[in-house]
Amino acid sequence: MKMKRAMDTDLRTRSIDATTKIVGVIGYPVAHSLSPQMHNSAFAHLGLNYVYLAWEVEPSKLEWAIEGVRGLGIVGLNVTIPHKERVARLLDELSEEAEMVGAVNTIHNVDDKLLGYNTDVEGFRRALGEEVRGKRAVVLGAGGAGKAVVYALVSDGASCIILNRTEGKAKELMQRYKELGDVSAGEFNASNLRKALSEADILVNATPLGMKGEVIEGVEGALGEHLIVMDLVYNPRETPLLRLARERGARVVEGWKMLLYQGAFSFEIWTGKKAPLEVMAKVLQKKLYGI
Repeated sequence: MKMKRAMDTDLRTRSIDATTKIVGVIGYPVAHSLSPQMHNSAFAHLGLNYVYLAWEVEPSKLEWAIEGVRGLGIVGLNVTIPHKERVARLLDELSEEAEMVGAVNTIHNVDDKLLGYNTDVEGFRRALGEEVRGKRAVVLGAGGAGKAVVYALVSDGASCIILNRTEGKAKELMQRYKELGDVSAGEFNASNLRKALSEADILVNATPLGMKGEVIEGVEGALGEHLIVMDLVYNPRETPLLRLARERGARVVEGWKMLLYQGAFSFEIWTGKKAPLEVMAKVLQKKLYGI
């Protein structure tokens, strides 16, 4: 199997032996992943004999890679684009979140039984840090991240409006979750966004808008102190949406926090230990923002 392996430079100073437990991430591409630095720093901080690697796995080799997890006794994997949905069919059991979202981003190998999780759901919950029952949320985007966010909100008792450029995808997601609670869907445009925000308590941007400095049309004049605004875009750290939300007095949640907490939950699944959040956050912020 042709796979490229990226190793964190911190491994040069660590002792790795036959008892070292292996975890890692698979994707295509994967060289950009910050997970090796974040997890290896956490393992070193807690003195755990684990190592986190990154493997670039072509889509045609995914089945071989998953069988390799069993054969080599790899403890677990994170899974990123483009494998999150397809890998679910190769596992033995899925968590409720993974089943409902239809995607797996974390695998745990327990006695050669591969368990699939979607830690984006819990990562979003922890990052938001807010009781959402009875609140009204607007979610922009119906892709992979949007699916996890909507599931987390609706299953926790919030009502949710999904807005997506392709309205059909928003309606498909609405149908997926309609039995869980109050979910509606519509086309993502300025008029619909302004209308939805007039009665909302929470706004989550689960689209790439803002990565290149784009301003989301429809938010100006609709943001205020009553809102919690979370942007899943984590680079730049302060997107135009978050900047405007801060100016209007809204409580903002930066996107890197979901990246932190979903990684921390994976760490806890594999090790059974509480993740050292401060250490992991420091690594992420240094790599992302140089601070």
